[in-house]
Amino acid sequence: MIIFDAHFHIIDFDFPIKENQGYMPPSYVVEDYQTEVKDLNVRGGAIVSGSFQGFDQGYLLKALEQLGPTYCGVTQVPSTITDEEIIELNNKGVKALRFNIKRGGSEDISKLDYFARRVYDLVGWHSELYIDSKNLPEMVSTIEKLPAISIDHLGLSEEGLPHVLKLVDQGVRVKATGFGRVELHVKNALQQIYDTNPDALMFGTDLPSTRAKRRFERADIELIQSIFDEKATDKILYTNAQNWYFNK
Repeated sequence: MIIFDAHFHIIDFDFPIKENQGYMPPSYVVEDYQTEVKDLNVRGGAIVSGSFQGFDQGYLLKALEQLGPTYCGVTQVPSTITDEEIIELNNKGVKALRFNIKRGGSEDISKLDYFARRVYDLVGWHSELYIDSKNLPEMVSTIEKLPAISIDHLGLSEEGLPHVLKLVDQGVRVKATGFGRVELHVKNALQQIYDTNPDALMFGTDLPSTRAKRRFERADIELIQSIFDEKATDKILYTNAQNWYFNK
């Protein structure tokens, strides 16, 4: 078993951290992450910018340098960023743009259509949405026309799962992450998403699981292994995300 950790956070207080919705995250630096996953055979991953990091790139570039070329960054930047700045971030290992609709801290969702197309056309980045999927209908007409989109944490809610499945059928990817923060039946959601598109699911630890009711645990991986055969498990734990971030 090898893993591409498609979603985790590094929280380094040497760089700007701001309270979000009354919440201040704990410190969680690269060394903390490496210690926690040392027995999981993680071969690469995606460091995801959090709401509490706003548009800061310093922590992300430092972490990417520490972790090496099999890791990439998912950043939050304003739509006013120049093409030259986007290209520079891409050259330093950033591979995706995040819209944090649930928590804020990112560019406004009203810029999704323009900005997602711009970064994709310029450097091939996909865009990642942290959104409660029950709110997807109000923007599905935009999302389904965009070139490359993923949705965090299984879409969070049971109510929104049918909307997620419709988008998955059109090529949208889904993070198999945050099992301790979602309000849905994880096993059923995983199975339905995989059955709709075997390339869609991308596992991530979601470490350090900020604000989750339950932190990531090894049993989350074991759940995937219990549902799927070896070929499907390899796609979910490694191949799908590796291809999505590095081979588009």
